[in-house]
Amino acid sequence: MDVLVTGACGYIGSALVPLLRADDRVDDVVVFDDLSSGSPRALLGTLGDGLEFRRGDVREYGDVESAMRGVDRVIHLAAITGASSTHDRREETFAINYDGTENVLTAAGKLGVDHVVFASSCNVYGRATSTDIDETVDPDPINPYAETKLQSETLLREYCEEFDMTGTALRMATNFGHSPGIRFNLVVNYFVFRALTNRPLTVYGDGSNWRPFIHVQDAARAYAEAVCDPESWDEPVYNVGSMESNYQISDIADLVAEEVAPVDVTYLEDEHPGPSYHVNFDRLSGTGFEPSWTLREGVRDLAEKFTTNV
Repeated sequence: MDVLVTGACGYIGSALVPLLRADDRVDDVVVFDDLSSGSPRALLGTLGDGLEFRRGDVREYGDVESAMRGVDRVIHLAAITGASSTHDRREETFAINYDGTENVLTAAGKLGVDHVVFASSCNVYGRATSTDIDETVDPDPINPYAETKLQSETLLREYCEEFDMTGTALRMATNFGHSPGIRFNLVVNYFVFRALTNRPLTVYGDGSNWRPFIHVQDAARAYAEAVCDPESWDEPVYNVGSMESNYQISDIADLVAEEVAPVDVTYLEDEHPGPSYHVNFDRLSGTGFEPSWTLREGVRDLAEKFTTNV
C-alpha cells in the first residue's frame, strides 16, 4: 500500500516515517508538511526511493488533494499542538485542526482512499473526576485544541459513512521521549531539560491532576499498526496508552528529579493546573498493541541523549 502522512516532519511523524519505510506492508510513503513547526531534519535517513516529500498546507484543499493522489491510506497528524497555547490562537487552531481535517477527509472521499487514521488526543476528556475513563465516557474539552480534536472525530465518522471508507481516531496519551522532531512544550521533556540545566521544576496547581503518558516511539508504532492493519483496529476511536502510564503531575516531577538531577520542585497553587484525566486502555488491548516504554525508561533515555549525543 501507499501511505500519506500529514504533519510528517513533526514530533510523532519523525518517528513514524522510518517505521513505515521499514514495513514490508508499505510500498511508498508520501510526506506532507508545511514546515511551519517541523523541519527537514526529521527526514534524515529516510529519503530515497519509496519516499516523496510534498510541501503544503492542510488549509489549502488543492495542496491536500494533490499530495493524496494515488495513495491508499492516510495518517492525519498535521495540527496545531500545545493545548494550553490554543486559548490565544482559537481561530488559527480551528482553521488548521478542524478545517484542515475536513480538507483531508474530503480529498480522501473524492480520491477513493481506503482508510484514514486520525490523530486525536486524550485531552478531549478535560477535567474528569472518574479514574477509569474509557471511550464510552462523554468528553468535556476545555481548550480549543481538544474542541477541534473532538469535532474532527465526528467529521471522520460522517465522512467514512458517506464515502464508504473506514477510519479510526487514536486518542493519544501525552507523548514524551526522544524523536528527531522532539517537542519541549510537553511536560516530561521540558522537566528533563530543566533538570539537566539545574533549574527547578514548576508545577501548576498542587500537582494532583492526572495524565496518561506514552513514549513517542510507541505512539508511532500505534499509528503504523492502525494504518497497516485496520481489521484489528476496527473501532471508531481508541484511547492509546497503558494503565500503568497514568501519573499525577507531582509524581512526574519527583521521578525526573530522582532520575535526572536532584532539583527543587516549585508548586504554583494559584495557577490553573490544566486538564486532568485518568484513562482506561482496555479497548486498545483488543488490537494486540501494547506500549513497550515505561516513563522511567524514557526519562533516562532522553537524559542520555542530551548528555552523550548517542
